[in-house]
Amino acid sequence: MVRWARESELPGLVAIELAADGLFEQVGIVFPPGTTQIEEVGDPDVVLVEGEPPAGFALIGWVDGNLHLEQLAVRPGDMRQGIGGRLMAAVLDHARAAGAPRVTLTTFRDVPWNAPWYERHGFFRMPEAQWGPQLRDLVRQERDLGIEVAPRVVMHRVP
Repeated sequence: MVRWARESELPGLVAIELAADGLFEQVGIVFPPGTTQIEEVGDPDVVLVEGEPPAGFALIGWVDGNLHLEQLAVRPGDMRQGIGGRLMAAVLDHARAAGAPRVTLTTFRDVPWNAPWYERHGFFRMPEAQWGPQLRDLVRQERDLGIEVAPRVVMHRVP
């Protein structure tokens, strides 16, 4: 069951993010050192979780008036059980309820559980000419932080 995270659960989500990030090593992607995205969250009202205790989470925000999926992570041992899909469905439901015209995200282009997975969930690559100023800043910030260690794309869909 997908639900909003409790503040007490946020520290435990760090282990899920780190474990999920570790999977990228098998495709040659190693992230630069630093804090995880979930460590920077101060408000549990931007985090959807699945499970008790959580086996995965979706971190959301707003960019250029669109709901933006900042991170979707599932504990590797709990993958391939539909958790990511249920989290994605909850993100889309929330976007519709909030009146967001689109859901946007940035992801690795060639990693099977990134852009191809999002394409299977109805996302399309978003041409740079359609990016708003906040999305441009976000992509620039990812590059500055060293996250763009492999080709990345911006994707979007109507919720």
